[in-house]
Amino acid sequence: MKIFTEINFSEEVLKSPLPVIVDFWADWCSPCKMLSPILDEIAKALAGRVIIGKLNVDDNSEIASNYSINSIPTLLFIKNGIVEEQVAGLIYKKALIEKINQVFKLDITYWTSNTLN
Repeated sequence: MKIFTEINFSEEVLKSPLPVIVDFWADWCSPCKMLSPILDEIAKALAGRVIIGKLNVDDNSEIASNYSINSIPTLLFIKNGIVEEQVAGLIYKKALIEKINQVFKLDITYWTSNTLN
């Protein structure tokens, strides 16, 4: 999973040719820690189709402020530099897979049932 910062955010997220999911998180956030392995698993399964990365809000507060991140974890679904969807709070694997499919128009039914039960 990628690490996004104020230094690489524009290039890695906003200018990305692939859809991007940005996980706004912090070390002290328990729900963020619960979400992390789910995102790791999905990032591996969707490598080359979707980029998933983390942005620590304590270290990158300007970006968090720019996107009005008021609670964490918050996921931003970004395509062509535009925020297509925002999900605040802990989201479980099945709901996250459904959201990715809906927002990015991916056909991920096959690996949903066979890889990421």
